[in-house]
Amino acid sequence: MPDRYDTPSAQFIERKLSTILSADVAEFSRLMGEDEEQTLRTFRGHKKVFESLVAMHNGRIFNTAGDAILAEFASAVEAVRCATDIQAALRTRNDQLPANRQVRFRIGINLGDILIQGQDLMGDGVNVAARIQTAAEPGGVCISGTVHDQIRNKLSLSFQSLGEMNFKNIQQPVRTFSITDVEGSGPLPSRRPTAPAGGNSKWIAASVAALLLVGGGGFWAYTAHRNSSSGIANGAVPAPQPQPTPPAAALPSADKTEPAPQPAVEPAPAGGTQPAKAAITKSTAAPTQAVADLPRKPSALSAPIATTVNSGTQNGVYSGPICFAEAPKDPARCFHGEGTASGGKLSGRWPMGKETGVFMNMTGSIDSSGGVKIEMHSIAPDGRVINNINLSGTLENGLLTATGSFKMGRAVTLDWHKN
Repeated sequence: MPDRYDTPSAQFIERKLSTILSADVAEFSRLMGEDEEQTLRTFRGHKKVFESLVAMHNGRIFNTAGDAILAEFASAVEAVRCATDIQAALRTRNDQLPANRQVRFRIGINLGDILIQGQDLMGDGVNVAARIQTAAEPGGVCISGTVHDQIRNKLSLSFQSLGEMNFKNIQQPVRTFSITDVEGSGPLPSRRPTAPAGGNSKWIAASVAALLLVGGGGFWAYTAHRNSSSGIANGAVPAPQPQPTPPAAALPSADKTEPAPQPAVEPAPAGGTQPAKAAITKSTAAPTQAVADLPRKPSALSAPIATTVNSGTQNGVYSGPICFAEAPKDPARCFHGEGTASGGKLSGRWPMGKETGVFMNMTGSIDSSGGVKIEMHSIAPDGRVINNINLSGTLENGLLTATGSFKMGRAVTLDWHKN
């Protein structure tokens, strides 16, 4: 008689809570149909960058199939940081290609319960991530409500709520958000809600206003009729009803071609109507200095925004990926770098890998228009200079981007944001 614990129904199935990142290439079939070899070369280069950034953010890729990539993270924050870094790094690579040959990933992220089968993962937690990814625009990132709840107070991002979306083979609607902007990296392509802002809401508002107007007019007529009837019945002549008088400040503006200031509807200062509207899509991160100053300094509205681009507010610490293109004997790879901007100068030093003992040194300059010149050289443990890199780019609105190459021609890209 077999032992009851050896039956299939008694086998233990391991579960855990994890953050899943799902990505695939938009229009991959078209790209392959037009030029298979070029598409495959570009995809392989992008994939190397993708894999390097997943490892940098303490994730692991557990499944790939064709142009699809699935990765697991213990932290929702790291998963989203990884996704935005991937899109920034690949955007720099795609900018070097014609628009119709760019290989752009859609990325979806979900936090959920998953099943473990060897090195592979499965279950609704994985399936939801794969479905959410289909809601993202090429080059964009969509996240589930469970991920949004974890990161909204921890990362400087802007979101667009897409509402509760229904996905194929997913039983319950999924709260879905599109990441629209990353502080320091700029906007991301994002999908808008099905009902555009100002569409149905305007019609609803107009209908409500019409109903109020009609209802208010009817009530006034009914009241006037009652008062009139009451006065006649008592033998009294009804006194004329005074008409509502507009506020004194508003009277002169009715006869003027140009509207006069009306304190009753003057826009509120900081914390009023307009800032509250911006808070709907912005995270709780502090606003930039330029935005924060506008309500308190109305005169700043007439000054060009560009005057603040290269001011002292650009001083600070910048960090992000620095990526090396594929070489004949070395795959494409990315490293985390960090540097300081101060007084028109750039400087930095960071390890190239955890156990190599090699460090990268960076020096550079920032001109008055925001142009950047950077020189890097890697130093071996014995003090020898191994490689030299020269890059040029821009420092603008908290984003440091540059491109260049090693002396032997291997391309290098840098895409950092202000910490």
